[in-house]
Amino acid sequence: MLESAITSKGQTTLPKGVRDALAVEAGDKVRYAIVDNGVLILPVRSIKRLYGALPYDGPPVTLEEMDEAIAAGAAGR
Repeated sequence: MLESAITSKGQTTLPKGVRDALAVEAGDKVRYAIVDNGVLILPVRSIKRLYGALPYDGPPVTLEEMDEAIAAGAAGR
């Protein structure tokens, strides 16, 4: 079990094992969720981290083509 001290300003440092487990580094943000038995610490993921997550080998598409595809998908529901 990992632990850290709380400063007089209410601050703490996340131990390295916690930072590694959450895959966070300096400048990243975390979110705290209060639960029955304590607090969950969750990494806040920037939308920028999603760039390139879905590989696409085709030609670039225009915003108009994207809008048409979205409309066609919504109409199919």
